[in-house]
Amino acid sequence: MALTLRSSTSFMTNPIDPSKSHKASDESPSLLPLSPRKPACRLRAAKASNHGMIERAPAVHGGWKAEQLHGLSGVHGVPGGTARVPVYVMLPLDTVSPEGRLQRARALNASLMALRSAGVEGVMVDVWWGLVEKDGPLRYNWEPYLELAQMVERNGLKLQMVMSFHQCGGNVGDSCSVPLPPWVLEETRRDPDIVYTDRSGRRNPEYISLGCDTLPVLMGRTPIQVYSDYMRSFKDRFNCYLGHVIVEIQVGMGPCGELRYPSYPESNGTWRFPGIGEFQCYDKYMKASLQAAAVAAGHEEWGKDGPHDAGHYNQFPEDTGFFRREGTWNTDYGKFFLEWYSGTLLEHGDRVLAAAEAIFRGTGAKLSGKVAGIHWHYRTRSHAAELTAGYYNTRFHDGYLPVAKLMATRGVVLNFTCMEMRDEQQPGHANCSPELIVRQVKQAAKAAGAELAGENALERYDEKAYSQVLATSRADDSIGLSAFTYLRMNKRLFEGENWRHFVSFVKSMSEGGRKVVPHKSDCSHSDLYVGHITGCKSSKMAEASAA
Repeated sequence: MALTLRSSTSFMTNPIDPSKSHKASDESPSLLPLSPRKPACRLRAAKASNHGMIERAPAVHGGWKAEQLHGLSGVHGVPGGTARVPVYVMLPLDTVSPEGRLQRARALNASLMALRSAGVEGVMVDVWWGLVEKDGPLRYNWEPYLELAQMVERNGLKLQMVMSFHQCGGNVGDSCSVPLPPWVLEETRRDPDIVYTDRSGRRNPEYISLGCDTLPVLMGRTPIQVYSDYMRSFKDRFNCYLGHVIVEIQVGMGPCGELRYPSYPESNGTWRFPGIGEFQCYDKYMKASLQAAAVAAGHEEWGKDGPHDAGHYNQFPEDTGFFRREGTWNTDYGKFFLEWYSGTLLEHGDRVLAAAEAIFRGTGAKLSGKVAGIHWHYRTRSHAAELTAGYYNTRFHDGYLPVAKLMATRGVVLNFTCMEMRDEQQPGHANCSPELIVRQVKQAAKAAGAELAGENALERYDEKAYSQVLATSRADDSIGLSAFTYLRMNKRLFEGENWRHFVSFVKSMSEGGRKVVPHKSDCSHSDLYVGHITGCKSSKMAEASAA
């Protein structure tokens, strides 16, 4: 059903009900190639309107010239700075169906029209490994994502595309199921140790264990080679759009696309907030790495196994010998183990980003990497939940500076979550501090010279959440955000009051984080209204306009 955009001073007045939940280049011979369109594509990009114009600021990162592609209109890092912060919106996780089709295309197009008129810079989409390469090794189906890129271009928007090498399903906010490619799952049945494993032997199929990064465990290829072939095929197929429509490639490096271990899986009730999680280092490849590190450190006995006193997924720090106030984490053994555990994660991140850097060099597309905002138990000495996820961040050790340095070295944007959260909104028993962890990450990014972008962790539609994002996006004593990606586009976003708050938020971010307060008589906050052709009901409009 077609949608129209028109001016209006009235909105639907549905009450706000914020969600409580979290969050190789061979082509398949059966696919029909699109007709050549690269010159036309670039010509259209060059003639695009000035909405979201790209400001190219050459900078040298990791030995190659990168371009600033987030459309900054000012300089972050200056106290009181008012640089524009472009806003992107995440598309639904199931934008592409399991059958490999772009879902709800007409409604999606109408939604993109609405976002464009609201001042949104662009949208983000997961490019699922489990869908693109599901028919077999090196057999890629990019067609639904090409259709999406064309639709985004027609609507004058930009596109962030995520190389999603992880499973969708079983984690906070997962609303659909996209497993790893069937041929990869077959390999995990032959060799269960190629996926992460906890102390009790529970296997996690979300992501391939970093312990076998350089081993030919995937039908003769290493995981890094598989990721590289995937990204190389993507670059070849989307070359016409890179740097113009596709302005950012977010490189998945772990579960949920984040650089971390799957230490807090929700599937089957394994973990629930605010449990400390568990170390994921018990597959044979990780254990071999630990043994080698212990021998190198002169303590062979330290490499026999992981910590025996680290507790279980849903315990609290003080319930364990390892994480309690004066626990094993602060002993020589504990420091050795945490250095190894976090160090191997950083090495994995560097391997994946090095491959991406080499492949996308010169395309004009910015690279980014996502880091999880694990804010629970942050106010304790050991920061247990962060440690099990692979961030060696304690009262006495900065775990985010090494991550920021990794990103800066590769010229990669550090994308951090939980930008909308306030300490006062968290349960007291969980010792949370999302505000402090965001502050620490901003300081680490500044010290490392890394560009910082942000996301919200939960679905939020209220002014308090938007105000917190506005506050964290500003340049203060550290740095501001270069971009913000909103989670997530759905039917509720387009409901009257929610839409009013969102449009106001986008306008505020475009004005450098200054809060825009409308006159009390202006119930719309904007002259934008998303509605059907005359005669259609507004309730149906909201449903159809959300993809």
